[in-house]
Amino acid sequence: MHNCFFVTDLHGSESRYNKLFALIEKEKPLYVLLGGDLLPHGFGIKSDYDDFFQEYLLKNFLLLRKNMKGQYPEVMVILGNDDPRVNEQRFQMAEKEGVWKYLHMEKHVSGDFTFYGYAHVPPTPFRLKDWERYDVSRYVDPGCIHPTDGFFSVEPEVDIEYASIKSDLEKLSNGDDLSNAVFLFHSPPYKTDLDRAALDGQSIDHVPLDVHVGSIAIMRFIEERQPLLTLHGHIHESSSITGNWKQSFRKTTAINGAWNGKELSLVRIDLSDPEKAVKTLV
Repeated sequence: MHNCFFVTDLHGSESRYNKLFALIEKEKPLYVLLGGDLLPHGFGIKSDYDDFFQEYLLKNFLLLRKNMKGQYPEVMVILGNDDPRVNEQRFQMAEKEGVWKYLHMEKHVSGDFTFYGYAHVPPTPFRLKDWERYDVSRYVDPGCIHPTDGFFSVEPEVDIEYASIKSDLEKLSNGDDLSNAVFLFHSPPYKTDLDRAALDGQSIDHVPLDVHVGSIAIMRFIEERQPLLTLHGHIHESSSITGNWKQSFRKTTAINGAWNGKELSLVRIDLSDPEKAVKTLV
């Protein structure tokens, strides 16, 4: 039984969302997890969009809830580095309407499982830094921009010079027993089959670029704390390059649901046996 759907990096594609809504209504999963980069590029800070959030995204989730009645799933969401944080309040307001659980830096207990959310990624080459953090130190890969040198759509809630993914994960997990924990991340773990970028042969100032661009802190967290399941996105092309979208780290199953094609990448998961997850391109 696949009681959980996982999708990520839909980037405002209505064709992908329409397929997702139809499959949710047809298959009636207990849980639907959305792993960030959900909005059109620059939505909320650019004026060249209609109100995608209100008139499409929220409207269709509300319609889905109305149609499914008591079979409407528990929906949990985080944002991603391409989703300007100025939109965060809209997701939080929709949570109050019972549409979904906004999960960033939160935990949610449901049945036998505890769900955690974390949206931040290590520094990237992009200017928008709403969802970026230093990883385990203030080192930044060649070609990437320091969080302190980028642009924010809202004032950061912490001193970004000293904040890190490592310290955030310590605060979020707070010594909990993670044997039945599901972590909804945007960044994949570092130096795995899940974080492989198409940077082969590229260099900056004669320094070769690292083709692995995930989070060291997330990788160490998985190795040390061994949650049941970790879900990731962010690096669309990774599974095309490595041939793998799922990887085991002892007791932890890690999945990257992102995809670099136009199809909807849907991961169906039985939370009692996540190693048997199935990914389908729709």
